[in-house]
Parts: sequence; structure tokens; C-alpha cells
Amino acid sequence: MWDLSLADRCDEDEQICTWVYEETSNQTAATLADWLVGAPLALLGLLTLGVVARWLLHRLVDRVVRRAEAGVLPDRLTRAFDSAGAARRVQRAQAMGSLLNSVITGLVFAVVLTMMLSELGANIGPIIASAGILGVALGFGAQSLVKDFLSGIFMIFEDQYGVGDVVDVGEASGTVEAVSLRVTRLRDVNGTVWYVRNGEILRVGNMSQNWARSVLDVSVSYDADLVKVRRVLQEVAHDLWEDEAFRGLVIEEPEVWGVESLGIDGVTVRVTLKTAPMEQWAVAREMRERIKARFDAEGIEIPFPQRVVWHRDVPAPPAGDNGSGGQ
Repeated sequence: MWDLSLADRCDEDEQICTWVYEETSNQTAATLADWLVGAPLALLGLLTLGVVARWLLHRLVDRVVRRAEAGVLPDRLTRAFDSAGAARRVQRAQAMGSLLNSVITGLVFAVVLTMMLSELGANIGPIIASAGILGVALGFGAQSLVKDFLSGIFMIFEDQYGVGDVVDVGEASGTVEAVSLRVTRLRDVNGTVWYVRNGEILRVGNMSQNWARSVLDVSVSYDADLVKVRRVLQEVAHDLWEDEAFRGLVIEEPEVWGVESLGIDGVTVRVTLKTAPMEQWAVAREMRERIKARFDAEGIEIPFPQRVVWHRDVPAPPAGDNGSGGQ
């Protein structure tokens, strides 16, 4: 039996094996001590590192979520809106924070698990290769699914729209009933439910985000006094602005922009009212009703289709002329 050097018995990074062998000169005890103490300590260290990294990243995400919940709108607009918008913003931020925390947890512990397997002596090459093959398979075989998920993540993160918003996504428009990472569900004015894949949405028109505007084009006849028309429209809009029932719904003094167009039947005058989200249609309906009543009281005529007919007298042919050229 020949004597092996210390380097032959313990690897350079096996400190516990080296220390036990130096104290006992027993290879079996040194190897057993390294297996019972060294490996568990290394695994515990990796697990602790993963937990600490996960905690730090979650703290960072929670901090970002709190800033997103506070919002970035000016105070003058924030006061004008009800709590529904703030609640939706909080829900969106919390949903995004939950998603990011789940992704972080999965990635951190996947890395830690792979390092622990390597520490136990397992060959992690096939695991890494399998992960690469899986990524390539997802990239080529599920491109539309990946596209839908990525689009859904950015839509939620950027707050392009949320549940309760009225949006136009091109092929369909209506009220958003549900938003997931893959599909957005809309219900149009006729009650039809539309399921739109997030990856197929190229542009979004949100009619209920932050604030809205009611734009009314009011037509009057050409005989109407436009100065009087503008004064009456301004008074009607101002009365609506000061009405307690619409306090907080109309958030700025209405404006009469003036003559918008000269049509075939009459003159179009434009009135605008800046409103809270989702209130532009109710405000517009009330405004039209009040304009109609005020125009009737002021004698301002709303135009109706008119046509000018020219009647031209044609002289009768001379007597005896039968149109045959004298024959």
C-alpha cells in the first residue's frame, strides 16, 4: 500500500476534506466529512443566495409598483376624476407587480436549482442544452403565442387600456370586459362579445383614458344671426358647466370654437366640452337637449334640406311648324 499525497486525496476547493485529513490522516473520514458537511453547506449557501436575491428584486419591483399606483397626472386633473380611475390604476400596477414577481421567482430558483445540481456532481450540460432547445422550439413553433404574451405584458405595463375602458382596436370596438396576457375581450354597443388576440392589435384608440371631450357640431340655417347663435351656445354650455348635477363631469369651461363648415343646407358651429372619462356621451346628449330647447325659445331655426328649382319658359313653335322641316 503506497501513501498518497494530500493533493491526491482532496481537491483544492475541498477545505473540509483537507482539514479533516490533516487532523486524522484518515481518507475515509475526510471524504465522509466533506460529503456530510461540505455539500450541505454549499447547497445551503446557494439557497440563501437565491432567497436574498429574490427578496432584493421583489423589493425593487414593489417600489416601482408603489410609484405606478401614485400616478403621474397633474393634481388639477386628478381631483376632477372619481376614484374609479385611481382604483383601476392601482389594480393594473398590482397585477403587473405580481407578474414580475412570479417571473423573478421562477428565474432565480431555476438558476439556483441548476447550481445546486452542479454542486452535487450532476452534469448540467444536458439541462442547459434542453433549455436552449426549448427556447428555439418556442421561438419557431409558437411565435404567435409568444407574440401575444409579449404584447399583453407591454399593454398592461404601459396602461394602454384596462377593464371598463371604451376602446377601438381596429376590427372591433367597445367596452373592455377582460384583459389577459393573450386575449382582450370586448363587448360592443350591440352586445356582441369580441375576443381579440393581443399580438394582432396594431393600434388602440382609448376613448376613456385620463379625460375626454364632447364635440358637438350644431347646424343652423343661413338666415340665422351667427353672433346670436354663438352667444346662445355659450350660455347653454356655461349653464351646464355650473349645474351641480354635472359638477366634476365637465372639468373645464366649455368653448364655442365658431363656424366649422358651410354646408348645403346650413352653417355648422362647433361647441366643445372637456369631460371626465366615460362621461362625454352623457354630457353630449344633455347638451343637445338643452340646445334644442333654447333654440326653440330664441326662434333659431335648425336647417332642413332645401332645394332651388329653376323653371324656364320655352317659347311655343310657330303655327304650322310641325317640326318636319317645311315638308
